[in-house]
Amino acid sequence: KWTFLYMESPIHSTWVKQRAQALGFQLVGITTPDPPDHLDVYRHWVGSGRHADMAYMAHPDAIQKREDPRLLLPECRSIIVTGTLYGSSDLDHTTEFKIAKYALGKDYHHELINRLQMLQDEIEAHVGGPVNHRIYTDTGPLLEREIAQRAGLGWIGKNSCLINPNLGSYFLLAELMLDLPLEPDAPFLSDRCGSCSRCIEACPTRCILPDRTLDAGRCISYLTIENKGLTSPGLREHIGNWLFGCDICQQVCPWNIRFARPITDTAFLPSPYLRRSQLKGFLRLSPDTWRQDLRNSPLERPRRKGLVRNATIVAGNHASEEYLDDLIYILEHDKDAMVRAHAAWALHQIDHPKARTLLESQLDLEQDPEVLQAIKGE
Repeated sequence: KWTFLYMESPIHSTWVKQRAQALGFQLVGITTPDPPDHLDVYRHWVGSGRHADMAYMAHPDAIQKREDPRLLLPECRSIIVTGTLYGSSDLDHTTEFKIAKYALGKDYHHELINRLQMLQDEIEAHVGGPVNHRIYTDTGPLLEREIAQRAGLGWIGKNSCLINPNLGSYFLLAELMLDLPLEPDAPFLSDRCGSCSRCIEACPTRCILPDRTLDAGRCISYLTIENKGLTSPGLREHIGNWLFGCDICQQVCPWNIRFARPITDTAFLPSPYLRRSQLKGFLRLSPDTWRQDLRNSPLERPRRKGLVRNATIVAGNHASEEYLDDLIYILEHDKDAMVRAHAAWALHQIDHPKARTLLESQLDLEQDPEVLQAIKGE
């Protein structure tokens, strides 16, 4: 095992930043592994149950590690924090459904971890030996936005997103923890949201809280990605046509309106499949082949049943007869009770004679109590 005995680092922060930018990280900052300053906000958020069903965020071990990053890497002396633009691309071929911009291309977890590993390899080659390290991008118990703010990358906005004054908030965070002493950057201390409340006012579900956190159980991103079960009937109409994730609070942010820029990073451009996809394709996802066109896409996260559930909600909000036959097929044949329940709800929204007849006939055939409740419109 090789460790450093130098009082000064054998590598310069400027060199590290230059190499990181060459690998596709538009934002790079450095900070220390000291405990975050606003732990009380996180504790209150978890204690209030605002993390919904994401139990891993409230696990005592995970809370302890968020309170002290050194528990993740005891030898850590510096954290390199990176931001990668995913830009303002959108699916311009359809108004049927929307997907959060970050999810249009490849899974950022794989992409950013690979890039940070390449940076780590360059660092080890530069210093002439192995360096203890850990890599994260929304994959471990780090308070990423707080650490990024301390590394000078921006401030945490009222919508809980990290906002950079030159680039807006359409960027992804990733961290490289190192057993190397690097010169830290000054934290970003100013709050440039001012009196603006556009994100709060634009949120359909009113999930943005006064302390710059979210009520996850009401957030459209949570409801369409992390939520594994039934979506509350009272929230379904507010989901609108969001099939996966949500960008509303970022779309209305003046910093994005002014500074967000088109991207050239091919990893985050819309995939060929999503460029040509239609809502019917998501309603018809097969249990056996659904991954075929979505491999290495963030849309794998909610799995097949989550995607079909989301598609039925979008179809119900459209209330168009165009989706009638697909929803009927789902209610009659889908093996997942949760999916059938949402299809029944969507059929009620369309309110067509054919839908009413089918719903009535299913009362004698359906066995699941939640699906029966949905069929009855309760």
